[in-house]
Amino acid sequence: MEARRDIMTPQRNRAGRYAIHLQDWNRYMFRIATATAIAVFLMFVAVQNAQSEELRDRFAPHDPASKVTVDHSAWNKLLARHLHVGEDGLNRFDYAGLKKDGLADLKKYLDRLQAVKPEKLNRNEQFAFWTNLYNAKTVDVVAAHYPVKSIRDIRLTSFLFPGPWKEDVVKVSGADLSLDDIEHEIMRPIWRDPRIHYAVNCASVGCPNLLKEAYTGATLDTMLDRAARGYINSPRGVRFDGKDIVASSLFDWYASDFGGSSRRILVHIRKYAEPVLADRLAGATSISDYEYDWALNDKK
Repeated sequence: MEARRDIMTPQRNRAGRYAIHLQDWNRYMFRIATATAIAVFLMFVAVQNAQSEELRDRFAPHDPASKVTVDHSAWNKLLARHLHVGEDGLNRFDYAGLKKDGLADLKKYLDRLQAVKPEKLNRNEQFAFWTNLYNAKTVDVVAAHYPVKSIRDIRLTSFLFPGPWKEDVVKVSGADLSLDDIEHEIMRPIWRDPRIHYAVNCASVGCPNLLKEAYTGATLDTMLDRAARGYINSPRGVRFDGKDIVASSLFDWYASDFGGSSRRILVHIRKYAEPVLADRLAGATSISDYEYDWALNDKK
């Protein structure tokens, strides 16, 4: 038995050394994988930042003296026919009706919008152009995939992200653009106006209403203020759970656009609050919770 123990000892030593080497190798490979993942992520962020800057630079030019207007009458006709104002204050869209007899007209309107040269417009006309393009294309995407319970259920080519927002769906001035490009890379950085979030519509119950009429440069400020008031004074924008304030997740997701803190967000909300809501907000300094309903804003 002693002789056998002597023979087996080197084997155990070799096995122990092998185990140690294997652990070292695994740690080494983990470090390599981690470093590679970080490098890939940083490269992705750098590419995204460069693309974002390129889009801002490309679509920032405008003509302050321009009197050119974009014809949105086709969008107005479609809204008049298919958008229904509910008694609960929620505007719901008849996607089934549009899919049955309105998609061709919508696509013609979208084609005309994509032929517009935004740099030839003044700032307000540009804002109206981008907003109507975003909203009309969102309706087009939803109708093409209808019936769906939520826009987040729609996948165009990528299954990595919920919803259609990251896929290129329009082309303007030779640039292929996604809905996210329009909102986050063009509108938000160029205008820096929090009312953008009340104008673009994501086809969801929790979203600010799709208005019954197209945005225009001539009436832009009035329409944006109306959209802000409509949303903030609805329970989808701000409501109370006892004494606690529950606000739309829009104010959380894009907090920096609304001031960056609960106090500043409440300052923004009070600006558009009607008397009943303003009275309840008096003295409030924080928001207790945020919520959002992703159900489709479908006509019932």
